[in-house]
Amino acid sequence: MSKSRRTFFRNAAVLGAGLMTWAEGLRAQKRAKPDVDEHAKPARAKDRATGPPPQMESPDIADLPFKMDGATKVFHLIAEPVKRRIVPWKTLDIWGYNGSSPGPTIQVQQGDRVRIEVQNRLPESTTMHWHGLEVPIEQDGVPYISQKPIAPGETYAYEFTVHQEGTFFYHAHSAMQEMIGLIGMFIAHPREDHTPRVDHDYGIVLQEWAVLPNSSVPNTAGMEFNWLTFNGVAAPLTTPLIARVGSRVRLRFVNLGMDHHPIHLHGNQFVITGTEGGRSPESTWFPGNTVLVGVAQSRVVEFEAKYPGAWMIHCHLPHHMMNSMMDLLRDRQIMTADQAEPTALNQMQALAARTGFEHQHPSPVSPDAEKIPGFPQDAFMEMGMDDLLQKPETHGLPKNWSAGMMGMMTMVRVLPEKEFAEIGGMKKSPAHSQEHSHEHHHS
Repeated sequence: MSKSRRTFFRNAAVLGAGLMTWAEGLRAQKRAKPDVDEHAKPARAKDRATGPPPQMESPDIADLPFKMDGATKVFHLIAEPVKRRIVPWKTLDIWGYNGSSPGPTIQVQQGDRVRIEVQNRLPESTTMHWHGLEVPIEQDGVPYISQKPIAPGETYAYEFTVHQEGTFFYHAHSAMQEMIGLIGMFIAHPREDHTPRVDHDYGIVLQEWAVLPNSSVPNTAGMEFNWLTFNGVAAPLTTPLIARVGSRVRLRFVNLGMDHHPIHLHGNQFVITGTEGGRSPESTWFPGNTVLVGVAQSRVVEFEAKYPGAWMIHCHLPHHMMNSMMDLLRDRQIMTADQAEPTALNQMQALAARTGFEHQHPSPVSPDAEKIPGFPQDAFMEMGMDDLLQKPETHGLPKNWSAGMMGMMTMVRVLPEKEFAEIGGMKKSPAHSQEHSHEHHHS
């Protein structure tokens, strides 16, 4: 045997022995230490799906009750004109369902058989489309193609089996009826809860309204949207979302308007876990703090509520973070860019006197502010009205918290156990239930 061949086999033997020793050492390490990422969090009980998923809460919107007819869940929706107070000084004449716009939330479980009886109390015909749901063609709600329109005074029954899970919505299949408020959420919970399991589940409908000065009826043919709402109300009337420190929170957003909305969450990172098509594979999740909710889309995000505080949630389009400044005084428009500070404050005080809150001086400005090009921008926009907005979910917020809350905006309050339990007890009180019963009014 040549010298080179003897060297080759000797080296191979040494290498083989080394590999066997390395492999045995690795197996020993695995026996001594679990095969997990040393930086990973320990498994928690709530990460394992046990029991039914939590019901979703849609702040400022009620759930739609149902009755059982054998194995079928029967819901009753009434399409009708509605008066909706969107901020303390502004009430719109719009259309909705069961006295509310958005309409009440329908919540079912995957596999349920449902019948939704739609009664039409509108002055014109309508239909109902189940957006994102896979239903038989005769239940799809497209006028003349899948059904005859529901005439005023008539009732039409839609019936189908919900074999999907996810965040869906219902709406009239008429563009202008959609824009005047005929929409609601339809939540299909999965047969088995998702992992990681959430502790809090919230839903928010995004809407836009074009309302001319001194009018209460949206111009559904207009393209200048000056009122933007979460669940039918604009900040500061929006009800904060409440979460316990250490919990996992799910937020569902539904958009049926004319604009896309980049929804931003302060102080926390989330992952997008679902769309209008249902749950997304975990391999597609990635961290972020802003999610674009396009027209006719749903987006579902989840995050760990690790940081105590009142964290803003809002559309980040700048004009969507405001309320209309053109019709605060009914037939008189506020033109703050052309006014001196005393004049602007007098106009704001007129609004305060009519609405019933105590107007406070805005944030400090410099003595020569009116000499600076561009002033004012935000100086006269602030309107603290804490006294008008007292509800359990606002209990404990700092004084004048409402001054900077405007437009398509709310907050998630991450609270320690004691404060979370206190607000939970207040929400269950009869006074709170009575307060919310007066938020929506039939025409």
